Amino acid sequence: MLKKLLILLLIPFILCACEKNTKEEITFSSWGSVTEVRIINKIISDFEHENPDIKVNFLHIPQNYFQKIHLLFASSQAPDVIFINNLYLPVYASRLEDLSNFAAKNSYYPESLRALSYNGRLLAVPRDVSTLVFYRNRDLISTTPVNLDEFMQVLKSAPEYGVSYERNVYYMFPYVMTMGEDIYNPDKSLQFYTNLEGRFAPTPADIGSLTQAQMFLDGKIGLYLSGRWMYPKISEKADFDWDVITFPGIVPLDASGWAISADSKHKEQAQKFVNYLSSPKSSEYFLNTGLVVPARIETSKKIDNKVFLDAIAGARAIQVDKDYRKTIDKMNKQFFE
Repeated sequence: MLKKLLILLLIPFILCACEKNTKEEITFSSWGSVTEVRIINKIISDFEHENPDIKVNFLHIPQNYFQKIHLLFASSQAPDVIFINNLYLPVYASRLEDLSNFAAKNSYYPESLRALSYNGRLLAVPRDVSTLVFYRNRDLISTTPVNLDEFMQVLKSAPEYGVSYERNVYYMFPYVMTMGEDIYNPDKSLQFYTNLEGRFAPTPADIGSLTQAQMFLDGKIGLYLSGRWMYPKISEKADFDWDVITFPGIVPLDASGWAISADSKHKEQAQKFVNYLSSPKSSEYFLNTGLVVPARIETSKKIDNKVFLDAIAGARAIQVDKDYRKTIDKMNKQFFE
């Protein structure tokens, strides 16, 4: 009798242990701010609640992300689900699962899918799209240029520096693309861009230890070229009349999204988690940070400033290869050092 009672008491613990042993564990890696990490943890918690047979181990890598991802791939310890952007996608293309059959592709901006595809294969489900826009100090500039000729007229009439200037080819790309030149072999567009510095844009000597963003916030630059990631800071810090306008031409479009390791032993669970990460509900969480423009079309329409959506219409995905970073570093040294 005592033995039977003991067995009955142990049954719940045995069942619990069996349940724990049947859980599939996957690892998910991402970079991200404190705000983004908080959202990711919320999404993971919700996912695990709805999928009690799956445990998600979150690997947050705030610095040197791709350096560490590279080491994990090299040691056959790559995460099952990897947050990645289009600029690094080709480096890992052979190690990522083909997601071309992802069911909800029609829900995304086509350029975001193009950005996260390589050699005809979709390798990541888009989370967000990133383009460049002009933040405008309306106290200095009230005109909205629609082409580069009008842009130059605006700069000539600006009372302060008309435009920001970064010694980085990425910020030159809008000028190159608008003038119809190859981003890797700029000619007239390179001259056009470099001629801005000193005449219509501040030099390093003018800036000193400040950043272009701080120059804009100090009211010394009329048009500041940047992305959605600056919107929360400018909203908080700017004490003048400002707004956002599109660049008067074509801008590069980048995208970030979720990929699955081709070596994953839990591809079914990884795909289920990617589907959850990219769901309308999760996408809206990321929208509410104010830092990104969701790649999901319907979710993006809820954004607080429609200019960022207008910018997508005039954007083109940059086609990169595995040597992109080396090429960009070489161009920066050649043009700006």
